[in-house]
Amino acid sequence: MQRCAWCTDDIDYLHYHDEEWGVPSHDPAHLFEMLILEGFQAGLSWITILKKRENFRQALLGFDARQLAIADEDWLDEQMHNPTIIRNRLKLQATRTNARAWLALPDPVTYIWSFTDGAPLIHHYNNAADIPIISPQAEAMSHSLKKSGFKFVGPTICQSYLQAIGCLMDHTTDCHRYAVLAQAAVS
Repeated sequence: MQRCAWCTDDIDYLHYHDEEWGVPSHDPAHLFEMLILEGFQAGLSWITILKKRENFRQALLGFDARQLAIADEDWLDEQMHNPTIIRNRLKLQATRTNARAWLALPDPVTYIWSFTDGAPLIHHYNNAADIPIISPQAEAMSHSLKKSGFKFVGPTICQSYLQAIGCLMDHTTDCHRYAVLAQAAVS
């Protein structure tokens, strides 16, 4: 079965690629979780984050934005000693900051999808080298998120985020998921 070139044979990667990556999500909890995880991924490989995803769910209060928004310094210090997650104080502080900014958005789902005019942008890339690292949508999202008080939301992170949640469908044309997701977008 042909998959995107970035997908290794690791079982977690296979599952993520085949079941989640590029599938349009309108679930606010999932959208928030992915935004936080993409921020933690900065400077690391995505497989590192995937391997720790369940640990992050436990440590980061189930990615419940309301709980994270009121997390105190004791919680932050506790997470800095948690060996099961990425222990980066700036990223943990950003999680709390981003939860507050997320809750301040009138409609986070509509906001996120506004960067692609409410529908997935289906690209037709023949190979991974054709896929841009940063798109105009990612640049616009990064600028807007930063203006709204979010942290760890640079254009590269936003590009990965938009791809992950299905706003940008960037499976390559030879990938088995391409036809399925491209067809679903026009149905």
